[in-house]
Amino acid sequence: MEEFYTIQGEGFHTGTAAYFIRIGGCDVGCHWCDVKESWNAELHPATLTDTIIENVQKYSNTVVITGGEPLMWNMDYITQNLQQKGIKTHIETSGAYELSGKWNWICLSPKKNKLPLDSVYAEADELKVIIYNKDDFKFAEVQASKVNGKCVLFLQPEWSNQEKMTPLLVDYVMQHPQWKISLQTHKYLNIP
Repeated sequence: MEEFYTIQGEGFHTGTAAYFIRIGGCDVGCHWCDVKESWNAELHPATLTDTIIENVQKYSNTVVITGGEPLMWNMDYITQNLQQKGIKTHIETSGAYELSGKWNWICLSPKKNKLPLDSVYAEADELKVIIYNKDDFKFAEVQASKVNGKCVLFLQPEWSNQEKMTPLLVDYVMQHPQWKISLQTHKYLNIP
């Protein structure tokens, strides 16, 4: 769908310069999705993978592949070739599809509409749960019970509801310090 060089705005790697590759196509369908234009892959012309790899090399040694839902597509070729060039590969995924590709960092952001596969829970380096309402704290705990012991746990307020939910997140993390707060700092900074 698009590719651009920016600062990682959320989660464990917040503040890190990275080249973003947003893959078109998603069938998870979250009502609060902030990139709904990514859902229909047919709206986005295909780009040669080798061209994307060349573009990444001009800017960064870290790439974030996101979507839509990137694992709807096989990620083996792009990640293998990026890693051969010394580029770290990160993914943000709902986990609803089997993992493909070689990853230095897997951010699992599960969605209620289409839950992650057990195999993705086992590989996640980071669990990032979006908090839209109070019920999402229960969902977050269930998701945390399924990831491996090294996985870093993040709660992130949904942007349109962040004024209401951020104080609740602060209280929750104070009472449950195994969690950390993730904010969409790129939106505060007004960058992509």
